[in-house]
Amino acid sequence: MTTAKATDPTDVLVVGGAGVDTIVRVEALPVPFADSHGVPPIHTVVGHTGSGVALGCHRLGLRTCFVDVIGDDHEGRMLQRRFAEEELRFESVVHPSGTRRAVNLVDAAGRRMSLYDPRHPYDLVPDAALWRGPLAQARHVHASIMPWTVHALEDARAAGITTSTDLHDWDGHNPHHRPFAHAADLVFVSGSRLDGIEDAVVAEVLDAGRARIVVVMDGARGSRVTVRDGGSFAVPAIDIEGRPPVDSNGAGDAYVSAFLHAWLGGGDARAAARAGAVAGAWACGTAGTHSSLIDADELARQLRSHFGAASA
Repeated sequence: MTTAKATDPTDVLVVGGAGVDTIVRVEALPVPFADSHGVPPIHTVVGHTGSGVALGCHRLGLRTCFVDVIGDDHEGRMLQRRFAEEELRFESVVHPSGTRRAVNLVDAAGRRMSLYDPRHPYDLVPDAALWRGPLAQARHVHASIMPWTVHALEDARAAGITTSTDLHDWDGHNPHHRPFAHAADLVFVSGSRLDGIEDAVVAEVLDAGRARIVVVMDGARGSRVTVRDGGSFAVPAIDIEGRPPVDSNGAGDAYVSAFLHAWLGGGDARAAARAGAVAGAWACGTAGTHSSLIDADELARQLRSHFGAASA
């Protein structure tokens, strides 16, 4: 496996969020109670949010380093093999609690319900050398919402490096998410639990934190973007010809990676959100988590197709 060194230049340092998903396809959600259900073949794959953002950024051509805590177990070795095959720089430390995992139920429409096993003790904080070496040469730091990764956001801020985080299905109240909501320059959040409170939550993130941009990702309803001192706008979800949605696992991570690719490349928030919409739709077109990642050439083609030549 390629080893990240403090001297390696890095566009995006992803901190935390490696894990393994077991994908179970079901007819509908919620699953009716029964002693058993027959299901299609069950697959176990590299998944979780940090993996998706790191792999997505790497596939789009950003120099990417991924650091995390894993276990000395089968799942940890799965992660190491996948990242080595992708030639993604991955640094890790081992903890006896093992590697994070989840069982994801996916229905016929591609919607999913994740049964998440965080594995590690909540108060786990690895040696800061894990992220500080790569951070010294990073342009941007993306932190998954493991409790300890907020320290990487703080270190990045002190070093003048831009940051991002994904709050996933935050309800605007859970205190676990708030330090991340207030510490990052780019804040992504799912709209799944924000009905009726979205405007207030976005306003609170902007008023209490340092966010430049807040992005609400909302699946088939598209995304809504608020720019500090720049107003708000919506970007619709798109359909990609020949790739009907079959599995939404990893779509949000794909959105984030393409947004970062465009934004770090000098694009404005609208251009970045359009790139995110394309990558998220692309990810939904294959079964399994992080199983088909869009590359820069395909992203440019799809942007031209859906939004015109100026978006490429």
